Amino acid sequence: MSETVSFGYADVPIEEKTGKVHAIFRNVASRYDLMNDAMSGGMHRLWKDRFVRRVKPRPGESILDMAGGTGDIAFRMAKAGANVTVADINGAMLEVGQQRALKRGLDGLIWAEENAETLSFADRQFDAYTIAFGIRNVTRVQQALEEAHRVLKRGGRFFCLEFSTTLWPGFGEIYDAYSHKLVPQIGKYVAGDEESYRYLIESIRRFPDMATFRGMIERAGFVRCSVEPLLGGLVAIHSGWKI
Repeated sequence: MSETVSFGYADVPIEEKTGKVHAIFRNVASRYDLMNDAMSGGMHRLWKDRFVRRVKPRPGESILDMAGGTGDIAFRMAKAGANVTVADINGAMLEVGQQRALKRGLDGLIWAEENAETLSFADRQFDAYTIAFGIRNVTRVQQALEEAHRVLKRGGRFFCLEFSTTLWPGFGEIYDAYSHKLVPQIGKYVAGDEESYRYLIESIRRFPDMATFRGMIERAGFVRCSVEPLLGGLVAIHSGWKI
């Protein structure tokens, strides 16, 4: 029997998930940032600002921003003078990011269509690896973490911003009700796509909790791993170092 992985609340053959996720992000690419605002009340912008402050991008260093198609994280890091490569498995998302960069007059970014599980980059190439709200959509998460470790230089740092499970009493239940009932409807009326946003919410529920994901990062070879919960863990910033 074929190995299966989660796709929202369903389990699908492992060889099918990448294509299914690719189709979803192709469908939502043009409205992705608008929907992020609608779903989070604009809070995703604050989370991303905090995330980049934790990364501390520096002038001249080389950073790989994985699953960064629309450029939200890359634009923030480029302002600090870092040399950013924006990588995404989905060409439609990259096109949106390139159009946004053009409007902002940002021409120093490198754009690359890449699978997080099988990166084409050489060993020890980057000073930092970032991934924001993308790791849960990867088919083989552990393999992607190992690839992140491989392409980082010694002393390189790994940062991941991702949804998790809030530990605040009562808040989790409120958010579950909102996300499962209202977010797909917002997707239907704002982006004309209810099912894609239903998947995105379900994928959050199937993602490992903070402690489990931290263990996965450590197994990939990272040290000094830590996690910073936001909103009690609804969102979390994970980090680790390669030595």
